[in-house]
Amino acid sequence: MQRVYLDNAATTQVLPEVVEAMLPYYTTCYGNPSGFHSFSREAHKGLDAARRTVASCLNAADPSEITFTGGGSEGDNMILRGAAKANRKKGKHIITTAIEHHAILHTLAAMEAEGVAEVTYLPVDAYGRVTPEQVKAAIRPDTVLVSVMFANNEVGTIEPIAEIGAVCREAGVLFHTDAVQAVGHVPVDVQAMHIDLLTLTAHKFHGPKGAGAIYVRKGVRLPALIQGGAQENKRRAGTENIPGIVGLARALEIQTERLAKNAEKMTALREKLIRGIFERIPDVTLNGHRTERLPNNVNFCLRYIESESVLLWLDLNGIAASSGSACTSGSLDPSHVLLAMGISHEAANGSLRLTLSELTTEAEIDYVLETLPPIVQRLRDMSPIYPKGA
Repeated sequence: MQRVYLDNAATTQVLPEVVEAMLPYYTTCYGNPSGFHSFSREAHKGLDAARRTVASCLNAADPSEITFTGGGSEGDNMILRGAAKANRKKGKHIITTAIEHHAILHTLAAMEAEGVAEVTYLPVDAYGRVTPEQVKAAIRPDTVLVSVMFANNEVGTIEPIAEIGAVCREAGVLFHTDAVQAVGHVPVDVQAMHIDLLTLTAHKFHGPKGAGAIYVRKGVRLPALIQGGAQENKRRAGTENIPGIVGLARALEIQTERLAKNAEKMTALREKLIRGIFERIPDVTLNGHRTERLPNNVNFCLRYIESESVLLWLDLNGIAASSGSACTSGSLDPSHVLLAMGISHEAANGSLRLTLSELTTEAEIDYVLETLPPIVQRLRDMSPIYPKGA
């Protein structure tokens, strides 16, 4: 049986070149980078090089603007809580969107419950987009932060980040973007896009799990979330995960070099998959913006059936897919992203997310297009709500 992995929005395979770059920091350069002897200096050299690489890939002005974390959720928490704390004298109003990752939404809900934040949740259109005009209209004198994800993790829609950043810069309000799904897949330039704060994580672009980073523009105050040491410019206490950080930097360097080539390849395979599903399966709807979307994301609603059954049958046929965010895979509730886009509960229950990578082949797409339609028809034939004879 052929095995096909199309859940790259959840996590990606670590590239051999990345593993190779990490190995010395497990075996020979294993010192604590905060020490003073040669072993520590070797580790610190790797840390400094990684920081320079990440800064360069994001077009940050200075390597000191990069702080390494344990992943995207930690980075989002650091930024939301840190920005609120640093600017509490100005106010506690934060603006975000209804389709953010739960690392944003759950953190803000907790901050609201604690009384340290008052949040405006901007609605999105049918494609999952928010406009710069919406952001501008929502900004108040006591607004301390705007947080809008770069690209949605479920439907792949890319937001007008540069335009929103310009609105925030003009208003003198900090702008954060959760770029976990975007970095390594589309161009990200923190200076040109007027980004003050940014979150990324390595395992979304063929790096290791447990390694992330945040960008904090020079001059922006961000108190530490984790106390206990002076590491990472006093922003994040704890001994740095040097192998993971080196792997993150190497993976980002590779993906930045291959960005245009990979985007072209994945877009072509994405379009083949979209066309093939439309041609072979009736009563389907493509979710997300048709063109302003990540090159590797395909998300459909399959009417009259539920996602869990489709995913089970795909898995039995060797195909790994998902219905949405991996962080909510245990939930029976429809996707909050799809509901915010105006999709009905019934339709949202039949969502299917197929996400590609540079390692995806045309033969794998062909196999999916051969395998998925009969699965959908079999499940519809068993469905009590499927119009018989349709």
